[in-house]
Amino acid sequence: MKHFAILGAGMAGITAARTLVQAGHRVSVYEQAAQVGGRMATRDTPWGSFDIGAQYFTVRDQRFSQALQVVPGTSACVRPWSANAVRVLDPLGHVVEAARPTREAHFVATPGMQSLVAHWAAPLLASGAVHLGTRVERLARDRLDATRWQLELQGEQTVVVGGFDAVLCALPHAQTTQLLRLSGADAAATGLIDHLHGVTVAPCWTLMLAFPQASQPTLGYLGPQWNVARSTHHRIAWLARESSKPRRSSVERWTVQASPEWSLEHVQDDPARVEAKLLKAFAELTGIRAQPAQVLSHRWGQAKTIKALGTSHVYLPQHGLGTCGDWHLGHRVEDAFVSGLSLALAVH
Repeated sequence: MKHFAILGAGMAGITAARTLVQAGHRVSVYEQAAQVGGRMATRDTPWGSFDIGAQYFTVRDQRFSQALQVVPGTSACVRPWSANAVRVLDPLGHVVEAARPTREAHFVATPGMQSLVAHWAAPLLASGAVHLGTRVERLARDRLDATRWQLELQGEQTVVVGGFDAVLCALPHAQTTQLLRLSGADAAATGLIDHLHGVTVAPCWTLMLAFPQASQPTLGYLGPQWNVARSTHHRIAWLARESSKPRRSSVERWTVQASPEWSLEHVQDDPARVEAKLLKAFAELTGIRAQPAQVLSHRWGQAKTIKALGTSHVYLPQHGLGTCGDWHLGHRVEDAFVSGLSLALAVH
């Protein structure tokens, strides 16, 4: 049995952790957020929930399919969603293409996208293996055993924990490389960085809109007759009616995700300015000009992978360092699963 430190509790990190525990190893998972899930994130509001990151997932890899089928209780929190009935809109909101339904099924976790990772992480959380609200500031060789690693952790207080046989980074690409650089002149960290060049990941502004007035009988159905659309508008790339997803609140709610190019250009803008610009573009695309009862935004510093690393994971066994995450293969939920699984199997 070995003891592994896993940094990040998104799909990749939790998949790696579960796999290693099932193989008989010990894991300690460190997550700076208050909950697991990573970009499979759900924001709860008084008007209902919003999937502010991944909108849905598909299943192409047999191992992912098997995990969804055999992990007890998973089928209860996964439902199909007709996200393949996508409209493509021009900047004026005109439908330029209505994608034909495909045979590939699209799924969402319920009651929110974060629920799938939370369900898979539940045994780890119950055993105390997952440490939420804990940021890893730097890693270094263990002072008591130079063959192992220690971590400097920032939570309610700064502490140093050691004795790890290996450190596995399941963080976004930029955070991974920054952490390795902060580790100083350690040859192992430098060597790992050398394997991670060439990746490009774009930021994303996400807008959350609620229209509870649409639930009133006098107003009826609000906006277009479609639930999902991609857009060629320079500000917006994706729109989804949250209330169309299974097991969601019926209050009319929309999640709007800005295009990678626009998000990068406005990544440092004030949220209020971003919300105003995206709300205007949303009205142009949907024809919904009613004032929403709620306007919220979220900025993802690392969201959609533009150029992937091209390998499922990186592991340097001689140093006990590895990386995984969707950015190794692409930007899909399944990419994160495959990456985390592949790293865990390589380590084991």
